[in-house]
Amino acid sequence: MLKTIKTLKKSAELVYNTKDFTSATILYFKTAFAVLDLIILKAAGNTPKDHSERFKILKKFFPEFYEFLDKYFDVYRDTYSLTIDKQTCDKIKENVEEIIKKRSIQI
Repeated sequence: MLKTIKTLKKSAELVYNTKDFTSATILYFKTAFAVLDLIILKAAGNTPKDHSERFKILKKFFPEFYEFLDKYFDVYRDTYSLTIDKQTCDKIKENVEEIIKKRSIQI
C-alpha cells in the first residue's frame, strides 16, 4: 500500500507541475483514498470496499479525516465534468499532505 501511495503522490506532483490541475486533483484524491484506507487497515484490519463504506468508517472513527472528505468530495465528482483550477487543486494537495504528515506515513 505504501508503494501505491508513493506512486500516486509522485504522479500527482508530476501532473501538477504540467499545470493539468484537473488530472492532478484526481491523483491527489486517489492518494488520499489510499492513505485513508491504510489508516483504516491499521486500525480495523481491513479496507473499505467503496467510498460509502470509507465515509462511514471515517465518520465513526476518524472524524477529522471524514471532515476533509465530506467537504471536498464534490470536487472529486466535479473532475468528471469540470475543469479544476489551481486554487482548488492546491486545497486538495495541502489536505492530502497534512493527512500524510499527521499520521507520520513515510513515503
